[in-house]
Amino acid sequence: MNTSTLTPRSITVESTSAMQFEASTTIHASAEAIFALYAGVAHWPSWDPDVKSASLQGRFASGAVGEVKPHGGPKSAVHFVEVVNNKSVHSECKLPLGKMRFDYVLQASGGATQVTHRTTFSGPLAPLWGRLIGSGMKKSLPAALAGLKSKAEST
Repeated sequence: MNTSTLTPRSITVESTSAMQFEASTTIHASAEAIFALYAGVAHWPSWDPDVKSASLQGRFASGAVGEVKPHGGPKSAVHFVEVVNNKSVHSECKLPLGKMRFDYVLQASGGATQVTHRTTFSGPLAPLWGRLIGSGMKKSLPAALAGLKSKAEST
């Protein structure tokens, strides 16, 4: 039985002020090992093919700030709103008349961890940002999870 599934799910929100999508996979590694990959912000490009560079000011904790530069996009400030060791990371990037929120959730089960990455666009221009930025991110989300899976399972 293959338990290393990658199940992308789209969620359509019937609102003019929000758009959300997510993908999940099972990684055969501990939540601690996966969380350590999140905490190594400067190394995100090693597992997320959309990230050209990333940096963090200070330690990886709630309230921290950093920068992320995607391939083909501008550098953006990222605010780590809530970081719960070995469980979740919630971060945000501001957009004109909106924001982009990233939720990374880890659920340990035996020797594996269920990992969910969710992106939410909110604010008055959420539908526009969702189409302009989100459509490409939604397509590449499975590749980011596959990269995280590969990195975590080889560590």
